Formats: sequence, C-alpha cells, structure tokens
Amino acid sequence: MKSKFKLNLGIGGQLIAAVIVLGFLLALPNLSNAQNKPVKNIVLVHGAFADGSGWRGVYDILVKKGYNVSIVQIPLTSLKDDIDATNRILDRQDGPVILVGHSWGGVVITEAGMHPKVAGLVYVAAYQPDKGENTLKWAASQPVKPEYGILPPDDKGFVYYDKAKFHDGFAGDLSKAETDFMFASQEPILAESFATPVADAAWKTKPAYGIVATEDKSINPDIERNMYKRSNTHTTEIKGSHVVFISHPDAVAKIIVAASENK
Repeated sequence: MKSKFKLNLGIGGQLIAAVIVLGFLLALPNLSNAQNKPVKNIVLVHGAFADGSGWRGVYDILVKKGYNVSIVQIPLTSLKDDIDATNRILDRQDGPVILVGHSWGGVVITEAGMHPKVAGLVYVAAYQPDKGENTLKWAASQPVKPEYGILPPDDKGFVYYDKAKFHDGFAGDLSKAETDFMFASQEPILAESFATPVADAAWKTKPAYGIVATEDKSINPDIERNMYKRSNTHTTEIKGSHVVFISHPDAVAKIIVAASENK
C-alpha cells in the first residue's frame, strides 16, 4: 500500500507537469502576438527655434492610423529642463512608447529614451550623441552650409536664428509665408544647452531609426549620416529641408510607423 501510494503520487505529479507544459505551449502564440504587437503610443519632441505645433501634419496622419500621439513642449532652457519636460509626458503614457526627436530634440530623446516606457527611438534630422558627448562636438564636425543662420548668443545667453537666412537655412522647401510666421514664433535656446553632455545614450540598448534630410542647411546631412552610421541606426534619406517633418509628414510618419512595428 505504501509503495502504491507513492506511485500514484508520481503519476499525479506527472499529470500536473504535463498540464503545465501544455498550458505553456498553448500560450506561446499569444505571447508571440503580444511581443509583436505594434507600439501605439508616440511622443514627439521638437527642436530649437521651433515648438510642438510643427508636428501637426505628422500628428494628424498618426492619429488617423489609430496611434495615441503626445507632443512635448520643451522649454529649451537647459538639457535637463528639456529631458524633465519629456519625462513628464512619458510618465503619463499607458504603455510602451516610440520617442521621436527633431534636431536638438534628438539630444533630448537620447537621454530621455532611457525611460522604461520607451521601446524605440526615431531621429528626424537630429543630433544623436553618445554618453559624455555634447551637441557642439558634432555640430563642428563638418563645415556649415552657406545658408546656415544660427546666430551667436545674445546678452542673455540665448541663441536665435537669423531672419535673413531663416527660409533658406531652416525651411527652404516651405513657402515664404509659412517661414515668416515660423521665424516670428521661433523659440530660442539657451546656448549652454549645446555644451552639455548627455548622461546616457538610449540608442545603445533600444532600436533606433534615423531620417537624413538631404537638403538640410542647419545640420550638415553628413553629420546626420555619420552619427547614424556610428550607432547602426536604421537610416532613411528623404529629400527635404531641416524641417522635413513639416514638408514631408507622410514620409516621416511612415518611418515612425515602421519603428512602432519594429520593422
């Protein structure tokens, strides 16, 4: 009786183990589907001399596709302030996020992208420094274009874009009427921000996608290419100005969608 009781226990244990294994195997397709499910939260970060309203075209496209899109209004008063502003929006998301940055916004998302909710990064004609690097290092790595119009800091330490060069240097593929308004509403950046190194680089551990604006006159396109090559970023080249996300929102939204699907 004693040995028979032990044998029954063994059979029972085997049955329990079999049920557990069977349940796990049945759950595998669902686990796989969950892992492959597209990220539905998108957070957009603007760059210097601009604000979040420039993302309207991209926003409209993504929302129509069912994405939950949030736009950060960074203050451009320091790298820390801009990262803090981005993290506040990331904290409010209800799940994984694709974090997108334009120009200076690329520096911001490089560090803010360490947030645990960030699943991937998209750099749009953006700087992409490594840990310990600052923006100036990369800005000075290639010659500037003749149309480049970023002015020296004013007496308060803020940097503006030159009115005479704003259209050709910042947004040459938009109408003059559009760029006149963009110039009038530009948000300056504290010059010290460009000299501040990033504390960490999210692109080292998370998927990164990059857009080179081939007609960019504010950031030499070769700088964008060199940064993205260094980081093994999935790179797409689009014929457009520095504000390629305004002039070609469909093409930019397509890359963001690809990032959300990790394609």
